[in-house]
Formats: sequence, structure tokens, C-alpha cells
Amino acid sequence: MPDGPDAGDATEARQEHTTTAGLETPAPAGVVQAGNGAGADPKLMTPRGAVFLGVGSMVGAGIFALLGEAGGVAGSAVWVSFLVAGVVSGLLGYALVKLGVRYPSSGGLITYLIQAFGNGRVVGITSWLGYFTAIVLVGAMVAVSFGDYAALLVAGHNADPVLSKLFAAVMVIGATLLVARGASGVDKVQSVIVVALLAVFSIFIIATFKDMNTHLLAVSGYPSVRAIVSSVALTFFAYLGFAVISFAAGDIPNPTRNLPRAMYLALGITGALYVAIAIGVFGTLSVARVIEYGPTAIAEAARPTLGDAGFTVMAVAALLATSSSVTATLYASRGLTGELAAKGQFPPIFGPDSRLGPYGGVWITALATVALAIGFDLGVIASVGSAVSLSVFALVAVAAIRLRREIRAATWILLLAVVSCGLVLLSYAVDTLWGHPETFWCTVATVVLAIVIDTVWKHRHPSGPSEVAVSTVLRAPRGEGRPA
Repeated sequence: MPDGPDAGDATEARQEHTTTAGLETPAPAGVVQAGNGAGADPKLMTPRGAVFLGVGSMVGAGIFALLGEAGGVAGSAVWVSFLVAGVVSGLLGYALVKLGVRYPSSGGLITYLIQAFGNGRVVGITSWLGYFTAIVLVGAMVAVSFGDYAALLVAGHNADPVLSKLFAAVMVIGATLLVARGASGVDKVQSVIVVALLAVFSIFIIATFKDMNTHLLAVSGYPSVRAIVSSVALTFFAYLGFAVISFAAGDIPNPTRNLPRAMYLALGITGALYVAIAIGVFGTLSVARVIEYGPTAIAEAARPTLGDAGFTVMAVAALLATSSSVTATLYASRGLTGELAAKGQFPPIFGPDSRLGPYGGVWITALATVALAIGFDLGVIASVGSAVSLSVFALVAVAAIRLRREIRAATWILLLAVVSCGLVLLSYAVDTLWGHPETFWCTVATVVLAIVIDTVWKHRHPSGPSEVAVSTVLRAPRGEGRPA
């Protein structure tokens, strides 16, 4: 993506940025402040780790958890849907990069919304919506996919559903313990997992392309353009992990240079992977079979070419991808909930001073994720989560437009991001209202629930956070003009 005007002045702009109280602020527990050069803290997120963090989150949330659901809407044109969703994500990623460089913070999206709209009801309602969908729902949905694959490998197709739920819960708890070790622990584990996934997926893509049945991908079998555009509201869900990279802005050295590289590289790798895998799967299995197999469709698509061994390898890859995704999502939840608690938008128990400890928000998120994974069939509400999340990101793009001078962004790219989100959401609303009204009204109910929760919380705690509390979230960029 091109930069906005006067990009070379970004460093000066960042140095002018101060916290609300004008105070030097500490890094959160688990991540020590960085100096320059050799004194840099080894617990910081490396640029490569930020790329792997984003790729790991997106791959787990997308291909394995949603391929069957997407096939039910876009048919064999799922690869087109993934491609369009990738373009929309790239436009939104441009906004996040510009905002992240100007306002580096582990609070990510919420920091940007507060800068644009103030710490009021808009941010409060959006915060609950974003937390429900982009954090808890994504984590639970991917955890269920992990449990399905784990149960399939251990007990076969006749596995007890309870076993799947048990595996999902254990994985979430394990990922939470990893996040509690700090950014460096997430960095190292994510790097290993993503390298292994890319190797496995490369073999899968080559094998399926070699024996592909092109008739299964014939354009004559595609649904209407409206259906494909509407499906983007679902396949966008597969890219939600790219936002996790913005949460690492406060933990990555030299964000001016490294944050854009991490964002665009992660989106490029993931987009190419999604399109190639979708073509491979739908060029091997019929749409009806993909829908039938659901989360395990990729592994089943490996059988015709690679045999049972290929099925097993892809199933193991699914375990790695989904566990990686949940880990990345929980990592993001710490910065998000910590900021929201400091801003007074969430109860203090979510913050670093929680009686549950510095990772109180992460543990609450983990428990909510486990509860959803155990108690609900999340596939039926995937469209709701994706549409609401896309709405939240559209609002972030609007925030970027309001702050375009401060962040030195190209206005036309930001406008294109907002318009593209609007078109997808409009198509989604029309399609679901007429074809799946229950999904449409569930989406409306989710928004109403966020409004009610925010109203109740603000009514019980009308006083806002102190200026010092607000200031403790924003941090100067790592290793850029900051004293050691």
C-alpha cells in the first residue's frame, strides 16, 4: 500500500506525541521497556514474530474453521470470495498501520477509536462488539475446530462429542498459560508453528493442483455475484487475525518500519494461501462434500492424492493452525482488555491491576471462550460474528479518516476501505434478510446486547477514569527516541 504525504516526517510526529497526563509511562507487566541497540529487551516481539503472529491467527481462524460454511454461500467460487476479502483486509490494514505507527499501543483498535471519537459511548459499544466477535467468538470457534480434529485423530469419525469439547477446553487453557509467559514466548512458538504450516500447506497445494478436476471449478457453477459479495462478510472472518498485528505495535521495535512490513507480508502470505487452498479443495471435492465435511474438508481433500497419510498430516496441521490462532487471539485480548479497563469502558477486573492478577483479562477471556466452545454450535453464528467485526473495522477506517492529517495517510485509500466495507455489509444485509432472516436478526440482537451492556455499566459507574489511568496505556515506539 502506498504511504500518505510527508511519510518521512513520521518520526517527528511520533516524538511530538505525549500521553494524556504528559507522563512517561511504564510498559505492562511481562514486557520491559526497550532501550536502543544492544540493550534491547529480549522479551519484545520481533518483526518476524509479528508476521508469524498474524499469519498464525488468520490461518487457524479461516481455512479450517470456515471453509465449509463459506462453501454453503459462495459454492466453488469461495476462492474469489477469499480474494476479495483479502483486498478489503489490505485496505483496512493500511489504516491500522498508519494508526499503529502514530499511536503505538498494545490496546490496538480501541486506542485509535478513542483518539478519533473520544472515550465515550461510541467507543464503549464498539469495544463490547469487538471483544465479543473478534476475540471471544473467534477463539471459541477455532477452539471447536481444534477439538473436532483432535477427537477425529484419537477416536475416529464416531468420536463422542464430549471428547471434542474436552480437547477444545484443554487447548484454550494451554494457550492462556503460554500467553502469560509474555510476548517472547508467543513469538517463538508462533514462529515454529507457522513455518511448519507453510511447509505442509505447500505440499497440499502442489498435490491437489496436480490432480485437480477443473470441471468442479467451472464458472457456470458459480452462484450470483450478489451471493459471492455477500459471502465476503463471512470469509472476512478468516482475516480477522491481521488486527492482532496492530496490538503488537507497542511491543515491536521501530514500528514505523516494521509494522507496515509485518502487516502487508502477513496479509499477502495468508491471502495467497487461502486462494490456493480453496482452489485445491473445491477442485478435488464437490461443493456438497465440502459442506458435509465442514471443518475437516481440507484433510478429506488430501485423501484422494496423498492417501490416509496425507489426511493425518493435514489433521495435525489443523491442530497446529487452530492452536496457533487461539494463542494469537488470547495474546491480543490482554492489550485490549487492559486498555478498556484503564479507560473505564470495561470493569477493572479486566485490567492489569485485577484481583485475578496482571493477566486477569486473559483468564476471563479464556473462560468465556471455553464456555462458548462447550455450550454452543458456533458454525451457525459465524456470519453474525464476521459481519459485526467488519462493521467495527469500518468504523476504525472512519477514525483513520478523521485523523488522516495526524497519521499522514492517503485519504482515497481510507475512503475506498470504508466504501468496500459498506458494499459488503449492504449485500450481506439484503441477502440474510431475505434468505436467512434468523441470521439477520441475530446480528441485530448482538448489536443491541452490546448497547445494553455498555448502558448498564456506564449507569452503575458514571465516573470516568483518571487522567493518569488513561495515560498508562499509550507508549512511545520501542527504540525510537526514547531514553533507555
